[in-house]
Amino acid sequence: SNEAADKESAMTANRPSSHSHWRLEEIPWAAIRHEAIRGDRYFLQLVASASFVESAADLYTANLLRYFEGDAEISAWLEREWQHEEMQHGAALRRYVAEVWPEFDWQPAYDGFLAEYSPLCDDAHLGPTRCLELVSRCVVETGTSSFYRMLAAASPEPVLAHLAEHIRKDEVRHYKHFFRHFRDYREQEAVGRHAVLWALWARLREIEVEDERVAFHHVQQQLVPGHEVASDDYAVFRRRNAELVRRHFPFSTGIRMLLKPLRLNARVERLAVPLLARGARLGLPGRTQQ
Repeated sequence: SNEAADKESAMTANRPSSHSHWRLEEIPWAAIRHEAIRGDRYFLQLVASASFVESAADLYTANLLRYFEGDAEISAWLEREWQHEEMQHGAALRRYVAEVWPEFDWQPAYDGFLAEYSPLCDDAHLGPTRCLELVSRCVVETGTSSFYRMLAAASPEPVLAHLAEHIRKDEVRHYKHFFRHFRDYREQEAVGRHAVLWALWARLREIEVEDERVAFHHVQQQLVPGHEVASDDYAVFRRRNAELVRRHFPFSTGIRMLLKPLRLNARVERLAVPLLARGARLGLPGRTQQ
């Protein structure tokens, strides 16, 4: 929409000129191998759903800006860099959908998603303290960076893999930024390991599930107009997700990122990572029946 384009242009103008970052025009859109992916509806569902969540970045940025009011450093970064980069992820994924599946009417599907999703993005979902909210942010960035690494590895089409890798690197950098601020607030608030562990666990239990469900619902409604989206539709999508996770998810890397705020000693971490990675794999849903 013109409003979204104006918002993106304004954010670009406000970004620090010293920050080097990839641009939409640098993606080799003309090199997309349409025949490799166009016939796979699952990848349309996956990429379009991700584009919806990323495009709503201004909602949760506004929440965080209110929450961190008075902290000039983190507020400036959230508004001038993080929000811009998250919105660019949404714009890039939307462009990919338009290039490969031009019949998918993105805007009305996104409008429906936004109407349902907006009430879920309220301050009630923020952590009880700034330190613990930053722990939650580290969990989210672990999840998103791991998702895009998985997408890059699983994509049957090279340009999508290239785009996913760009986004993954952004999300890792975002994790590092949130982690640095977490360390500062941990000292200020004298937060102990048990509180950090509880915050990690609480955020892990809810990560992305509601975002994914709402986004999928509106993608599917657009794909099959007039069809009431059934729980079976979502179950099929989730089973395919589980297959991708089993084959391509970077369990060990993700677990190391999650454990970092706990400040475990090196020996404990070396023992914990493979055990937790194995447990995570075993906890996946059963294989899709062929």
